[in-house]
Amino acid sequence: MELLTKLEELVLIAVLKLKDEAYGISVYKFIACLTGKEVTVSSVYFPLERLVRKGFLMASKGKPTPRRGGMSKRYYKLTKSGIRVLQENLSLNITAWEDVSEMLKAFE
Repeated sequence: MELLTKLEELVLIAVLKLKDEAYGISVYKFIACLTGKEVTVSSVYFPLERLVRKGFLMASKGKPTPRRGGMSKRYYKLTKSGIRVLQENLSLNITAWEDVSEMLKAFE
């Protein structure tokens, strides 16, 4: 099992939830909205590319658009390995967090 950083985990979740609209800026906006934190755009692009290198994401170019000065968006999609690692990390999180809510009540 490969452990993901929290940001890598959020990036994979964003790509999963955004489906065909998963590109750098949409992933960035998803994470910023979810966390309520101002993250830098570059802080999202680095894990996106790292996850591509690890084989958890696949990247493809969209069609060039005049709005982007003729440049293409780079779209991301989960690979089978990406789905597997996300499932494994979800299972680990569920197990790790089991009973934590009850235990924290002792500190209230």
